Amino acid sequence: MRTTLKRGVGRGAGANGNGHAVFPPGPVGPVTQYRQPPPPGRSGLGLLRRILIGTLLVILALALGIGGGAYLWFHQSLNAVKAHSTAVKVAQKELDIPLPGQPVTALVLGEDQRPGETATGSRSDTIMLIRADPKTKTISLMSFPRDLVVPIYGKHVDHGPNKINSAFAVYGPEGSLETVKALTGIPISYLITVDFHGFKEIVDQFGGVWMDIDRRYYNPPGDGYAAINIEPGYQLLTGGAALNFVRFRHTDSDFVRVARQQEFVHAFKADVAQHFNPLDLPKIVKTITQNIEVGGNPSFGSVIQYALLAATLPPGHIIQVSINGVSGYSDVTASSQAIQDAVSQFVNPDVGVSKVANATALGTKIKTKAPPANKTTVLALNGNGIQGAAANASYLLTQRGYISVLPPNGIEPNAPKQTYFRTQIYYDKQYPGAQAAAKALQKLIVPSDVGPLPLSPALRALDPKAMLVVVLGQTFHNQITPAPVTPAVAPHQAASVRYDPTPALDLLRPLTHRVPFPLEVPTVLDQNSEPDTLPSDKPVYLYHITKKNKAIRLVFHNGNSFWGIEETDDPNPPILADKSFQHDLDGREFDLYYSGPDLHMIVLHAHGATYWVVNSLLNDLSNETMIAIAKGLKPITTLK
Repeated sequence: MRTTLKRGVGRGAGANGNGHAVFPPGPVGPVTQYRQPPPPGRSGLGLLRRILIGTLLVILALALGIGGGAYLWFHQSLNAVKAHSTAVKVAQKELDIPLPGQPVTALVLGEDQRPGETATGSRSDTIMLIRADPKTKTISLMSFPRDLVVPIYGKHVDHGPNKINSAFAVYGPEGSLETVKALTGIPISYLITVDFHGFKEIVDQFGGVWMDIDRRYYNPPGDGYAAINIEPGYQLLTGGAALNFVRFRHTDSDFVRVARQQEFVHAFKADVAQHFNPLDLPKIVKTITQNIEVGGNPSFGSVIQYALLAATLPPGHIIQVSINGVSGYSDVTASSQAIQDAVSQFVNPDVGVSKVANATALGTKIKTKAPPANKTTVLALNGNGIQGAAANASYLLTQRGYISVLPPNGIEPNAPKQTYFRTQIYYDKQYPGAQAAAKALQKLIVPSDVGPLPLSPALRALDPKAMLVVVLGQTFHNQITPAPVTPAVAPHQAASVRYDPTPALDLLRPLTHRVPFPLEVPTVLDQNSEPDTLPSDKPVYLYHITKKNKAIRLVFHNGNSFWGIEETDDPNPPILADKSFQHDLDGREFDLYYSGPDLHMIVLHAHGATYWVVNSLLNDLSNETMIAIAKGLKPITTLK
């Protein structure tokens, strides 16, 4: 099954390469109605990464509450996914041992291994780094386009530039691991490999995965390329359809394909968190253990840690990182600076960038209770008996903009006792915003506790009236949380839109009495967008999203990108979990969903239904444009 880009295949060209459109079976009209396969119960799966698989294994075992039996059973399952092939056993010798409580990174390789092939000779169709950080409560994702030309390593030798997926084809998992480590400089502790047959089986065992499909994906069978026939709209994908969706690249770029893969990971988290059935655990684990392999020997304790992290992530704490400035077509390249910028964002994710981007788009200022670092005085005291701890902490905080102060009269910066285990951050209540400043500093010194400055005379004698007093405990290891790397946030700009209710009104009016909920019409459209009326597509779709609920999808295109409007009476779709913000826009409450600095989706709840505006896979519409489109949704009954 090939999926490389070929002229003459897909939505814009015929199977014979003559440039004519390939039509799907059956007549083409402006509206299509299709029915979802009966959903076996909403569940999802991820792009097969160990961290999230661990989430399921552990939370399930704990939730079932079957004591020692679950413990033994879980250990057996964990042992079953550990490295067993020669290729992965060799590769795992290159892995870095994870440190307790520290961030950990896994390399996920999706293997396109054909029958009769060994690991060496097949291709790595998916190359993704996943980083879990228990300190910042974040999971970062960074995918590499498979056609990205980089120095290829194998057997500790630089073999010169080539496509990154060739490292796997020639040198197996070890080659991919060495190549990614050399390219990024990131220590990698786990290696996860999965073949695509296993991918499909695991998706199906989870009951499918609910995904928002941006447009029609169609390619006929029998031309040597992967056949696909998926309509747009929010829907349940089976294993085969999910695989075809994340691998599709007939008519768009490898970068869009990477975006589909990361979108799939997001869908997994929302799906599992909302609709996972613990009773399905035994058969799921059996399928997982038969189809994936984990190098790095994850321990029972580490799996629990990552499981709890993934299960309790705050909204917006899954960070998607892209390599910017990539150029080329079949062979693509990126500057070393662009790769390093992506690595910096991956290692030091900024969970606050969405807040900045949202305020910028709305034209408002961010309200903060904490004074800035350059207005915050901090006294650091040794409380762990380690020589120089206070001096090191003072230096590090000064580097982050804080004002470091010393005890009066040349007194040594030693706390009255040297038996502190956890670092304590005390705030002086006489300073406005001192408590908020202490909580902000707590994010830099992990772990630590926050509290008001004690009345102890011995401690206060050391205080030169600082806003914050930090007593360093044994958990302080001469380091603070690295400064987050903030992706560029575009300055506020006017929305690129036009008032044009006619196209959507003409499409929706015939459907008014075919759904049990009022329709909302997008009266404001992106300036350069039109309904998707390309030869093999339709601009509006009516379908059953579940057995009991209907949905309508409007599809618009802006050049080669696609965005849409979804309307449904489905009461609880998983995609609506983990909203970023809620705002009143022209008298109506909207939920806003950000992906880093980009506004990906805006949702309106009204009339017992849900209406959402969803950006393209690459978030091509500006944040201001997305907001203007959402504000322009109007009940169809109010329009002539």
